[in-house]
Amino acid sequence: MANSLTGDVAGLALAAGAGLRLRPLTLLRPKPLCPVGDRTLLDWALESLAAAGVDRAVNAHHQVEQIQQHLDSLQGSTGESVHLSIEREEALGTAGAAGALRPWLDGRGLLIVNADTFQRSDLAEFLSSWDGERARILTATALPFTPRSSVVASLLPWRLASGLEPQPSGLWELVWRQALAEGSLDAVYEPNPVIDCGTVGRYLQANLLWSGGESVVGEDAEVLGSLTRSVVWPGSKVGSNEHLVDAVRAGSRTVLVR
Repeated sequence: MANSLTGDVAGLALAAGAGLRLRPLTLLRPKPLCPVGDRTLLDWALESLAAAGVDRAVNAHHQVEQIQQHLDSLQGSTGESVHLSIEREEALGTAGAAGALRPWLDGRGLLIVNADTFQRSDLAEFLSSWDGERARILTATALPFTPRSSVVASLLPWRLASGLEPQPSGLWELVWRQALAEGSLDAVYEPNPVIDCGTVGRYLQANLLWSGGESVVGEDAEVLGSLTRSVVWPGSKVGSNEHLVDAVRAGSRTVLVR
């Protein structure tokens, strides 16, 4: 549900990473477009931002065309527009991505999530309980927040977001480290499961979390053989003599998790 801060905050799903650790899956599609359950990781991220009632943006660098096509398809099916910030020359990192959005933000704060993370956090609550002044972090790591803690989502007030430049840089170096030293960083613990899908093993774990431990079969996939704790991408096929265990079938590729 919208709250008094909603109109003063916009949302960003970070989707510019190369996904090197998720290869060979990311040779087929960018990591944010890898499916978890019945939708892509990017869809999950955008839906979490939509539930917070904010305008949404996505940044992209690697395989930009696929990200653009996916967003165009979403707009065609839902009628909702998502702003695309293209980082053509190089990926800008978390702080640089925010800096590139300065004209689009136009005085608003920024709610940031990672489009390669499977999470079902209540971002509306995370936003509604914010004071609107301090940098805020949602973490799945026990508090207090440290440089090694996970980051599920973060909030930047306009006064901080407006000072970031569109050049490769991170929020830890430019915002969080100083705020933590000053005692002004607001950290909130997220008790629900959060999975960074940076590796094939973690990606499989996210799918099994979504399905309750059952194998996940994508739309228009054909399974003639058998599956155990496996993922079959949309349009892929498992032959009648095949038995996949702890595996991902993506097109003609099979990736085993051991």
